Amino acid sequence: MNEGQSPTQPQIVDEADAVVKRLAQVKSEISRVIYGQEKVVELSLITVLAGGHGLLVGLPGLAKTLLVKTLGTVLALDNNRIQFTPDLLPADILGSEVLEEDEHGKRHFRFIKGPIFTQLLMADEINRASPRTQSALLQAMQEHHVTIAGQRHDMATPFHVLATQNPIEQEGTYPLPEAQLDRFLLQIDVNYPEREAERAMMVATTGADEDEAARILDAGELKTFQNLVRHVPVGESVLDSALDLVRSARPQGNDDVILWGAGPRAAQALILTAKAKALLDGRLSPSIDDIHYLAPAVLKHRMALHFAARAQGRTIDDVIADLIAKQRS
Repeated sequence: MNEGQSPTQPQIVDEADAVVKRLAQVKSEISRVIYGQEKVVELSLITVLAGGHGLLVGLPGLAKTLLVKTLGTVLALDNNRIQFTPDLLPADILGSEVLEEDEHGKRHFRFIKGPIFTQLLMADEINRASPRTQSALLQAMQEHHVTIAGQRHDMATPFHVLATQNPIEQEGTYPLPEAQLDRFLLQIDVNYPEREAERAMMVATTGADEDEAARILDAGELKTFQNLVRHVPVGESVLDSALDLVRSARPQGNDDVILWGAGPRAAQALILTAKAKALLDGRLSPSIDDIHYLAPAVLKHRMALHFAARAQGRTIDDVIADLIAKQRS
């Protein structure tokens, strides 16, 4: 199936079977390097399969950087890494024009591309940089091109940003603007691994040799998979579940709890990621359970609570869990 071509139902079934096998190989290869973070790996793959960007949130030392590097290797994507710091400037990300003089003495400007011109960009500790620098990613993430000195420069395809973020309670961090948070398809929380996984990691990384991931896919295959995700059918009940859940995550009816809530992009993200999860699990259509499973990762960074609710000890996780429970009842 070519990109953009609408497949028939039998074609979807045939291609889905082949895709499931390839994705199982991808997950297996990643698990040889990343220990005890199965859900994080799953959500990261869902993000890429759905064609979006992911925000990895967790304390230092939990393999966020290694995960992004491993994804780039296994998916055979060109990748760059930017370490975000308080003195980082937009030009350090996007690139800049330099004045050059040729052998005839004529002067002209030449654009030198920045590290953003890659297929998989790791924005490491993105909330260490100033909001001005953070926003330099906005146009590229949403529109897949940037404009420098009036000239348009297109991103590579596919193009994904996987950003890591330290918890905002840490010193020296700048909360991301709401507009940029909304560009991330999923917020993926990275927690401490279980004891056995941490033990396996300790043994594997302190010997003479360390496992390295191998290439499984290529960019062309990934684009084909992403196109197939777009054509996965979705039932009316699943559509209604996603829409009702997103609309319930807004201040209307929750004025004393929710300060601002999820917009239409959240509903789009729920459906896209549910399609990708179904394909990753070997199913031909997503379920309402997929919507509920993905809702925290889709909604968490698209909501804020009133001060009074926070003062009572309520968290966004609690509110989302309550919304899901209401829909199930």
